[in-house]
Amino acid sequence: MSRLSIPAECLQPVPADELAVISADGTRLHVEVHGRPGAPTVVLAHGWTCSTHFWAPVIHRLADRYRVVAYDQRGHGRSEIPPSRVRYSTRALAEDLAAVLTRVVPQGERAVLVGHSMGGMTVMAGSARPEVAERTAAAVLVSTGPSDLVDELRVVPGVVRSPGVRRFLHRQILRSRLPLGPVGPLTRAGLGYGIMGASAPAARIEVAVRMVHACPAGVRANWARVLERLDVRAGLARLVAPTSVVVGAEDRLTPPVHAHRMVAALADPQGLLLLPGVGHMAPIERPAEIAAEIDRMATAHLPGARTGGGGSAPDGAAAADSEAGTGPETTTDPERTAVA
Repeated sequence: MSRLSIPAECLQPVPADELAVISADGTRLHVEVHGRPGAPTVVLAHGWTCSTHFWAPVIHRLADRYRVVAYDQRGHGRSEIPPSRVRYSTRALAEDLAAVLTRVVPQGERAVLVGHSMGGMTVMAGSARPEVAERTAAAVLVSTGPSDLVDELRVVPGVVRSPGVRRFLHRQILRSRLPLGPVGPLTRAGLGYGIMGASAPAARIEVAVRMVHACPAGVRANWARVLERLDVRAGLARLVAPTSVVVGAEDRLTPPVHAHRMVAALADPQGLLLLPGVGHMAPIERPAEIAAEIDRMATAHLPGARTGGGGSAPDGAAAADSEAGTGPETTTDPERTAVA
């Protein structure tokens, strides 16, 4: 599959600025700033095995009216790879988020924080830190969970009924340090099954698979060990900012059971958006809905934000959305569970 087959909106826009932010333990983080200088700020934290490129379809839709900040989690993308396993932890994720926010959100101002998968866990882990709490106007948690990730995984087919065997196989999959090698039919099929919805177009599967392949095997395995024993429920309970939750109905990595638990535990829940037919990579599969949810939260809770309806994608993206089942003629209205 050639690069030309990748949807235009999935190609990373050129950032207006690039920053190097140093975290508490000295790890260098790569940060990109997109959109309008001086506009209300949205900060995007990606998940395990991804990079800032993951957010490209969402950035395209928000950059016309927001200052959009995206950063590479440690070990990912252009951020520094930690030299030892001890520097992989939820504490490190929280410290990295605090360092980024301190650099990009001036004292006295606030931003909307958006975390996908491990990025959502980052928001939960850092929620009580003053540098984070004081700069958070609202949060959007996408395809994520606070604990019990291995127990709830749905990657191993249902034909394997034994809970113990399923947990063992899931741990082996997560912990693998084997390099994935070049993208090929087997990895497209295997990863596509695990991280995307059944109806996801081939071009969008390609985007996600290439990103996962680009993550170094050691980084992938070291973060997997953190995720295996993850428990950020205390941070979730301390997340006092208005927070909405989004999940794909076909998410096998962080299935909807996590979303329901998070909504029940949040101090100020702002709703649960369930996307039919969508897997774990919701911002790649359905960026219009993700951008619209971010816009909804920003408009309601971020001073200076104005309603924009999710913004517009670059030329050719409308056709890509139609192919993905998200264009105006084929969209299935997502189920929104209202939370009092």
